[in-house]
Amino acid sequence: MPPVDSSHPIMRSGTPLRSPPLSSEPSSAKAPFIIGVAGGTASGKTTVCDQIMQRLANQRVVVISQDSFYRGLTEEEMANVTKYNFDHPDAFDMVELAAVLAQIRQGEQVEVPEYDFVTHQRSSEVRLLPKGVDVVIIEGILVFHDDDARDLMQMKIFVDTDADTRLARRIRRDTVSRGRDVDSVIEQYSKFVKPMFDQFVAPTKKYADIIVPRGGDNPVAVDLITQHILLKLGQNDLRKHYPRLVIMPSNFQTKGMHTIIRARDTSRDDFVFYSDRLIRLVVEHGLGSFPFAEKAVITPTGDRYTGVDFSRRICGVSIIRSG
Repeated sequence: MPPVDSSHPIMRSGTPLRSPPLSSEPSSAKAPFIIGVAGGTASGKTTVCDQIMQRLANQRVVVISQDSFYRGLTEEEMANVTKYNFDHPDAFDMVELAAVLAQIRQGEQVEVPEYDFVTHQRSSEVRLLPKGVDVVIIEGILVFHDDDARDLMQMKIFVDTDADTRLARRIRRDTVSRGRDVDSVIEQYSKFVKPMFDQFVAPTKKYADIIVPRGGDNPVAVDLITQHILLKLGQNDLRKHYPRLVIMPSNFQTKGMHTIIRARDTSRDDFVFYSDRLIRLVVEHGLGSFPFAEKAVITPTGDRYTGVDFSRRICGVSIIRSG
């Protein structure tokens, strides 16, 4: 066996030797898990968000309201503020919402605007979202409306509550908390809220990964959502301890093999076959992280063939069980 050249560093198996290509995807070790929660007015979005936060008490969770991204009203709109449609997509600055979510996905410190509902203008104060947050929840009636913002969410939840319940909750909320009379609440609901829900909010339900019937009155759904979030955070925590850890992307092929391998009634032959196949895929994925360089050779027929070869020396260690 030839002596090992000490000028070449010893690399452990699974350590990527080449720099990964530049990507718009954020670092999984730093980026928080972004959840979008949509649904009609008074559907229970805030209650669902609060319940998720309670179940994630050991995690750093931040909730952002889409209301923070309302556009400031012009003088003309202020003169007729009672006729202004706050439930229309144009009432929100969707571009800024997407930009803020993109910064969050990159693990950056973010300034979230504040909206003053008294003056109907952006407040001079901003909310500072620090680095190191584990989960960010963005909730609002139209958080799924914009394609760019929606694509940045890793989980999309639609809180689905029947119209009668939502109207009753809105009447109770606006009359008790905001001092409005019942007639004005019903008029606004009939003129703006209900038509905008049917035209813009309800159609976004198709983008949801999870639909929660009855909102905060559905603890089973909230428990399932929380378990999935903790699973995802567990993967991120593992990468924080092992920054060079690479998790192979899941697809229908690997999911199918996992299903067969884990089934109790799988035969021994099938177990060995699919385990071997899965191991081969893992090894192939790992080999793709090795440093390669383009290399040209001349074949016996005199043709020139261009391929790739290892650009550095690699040491492999075989570990035998119980050895």
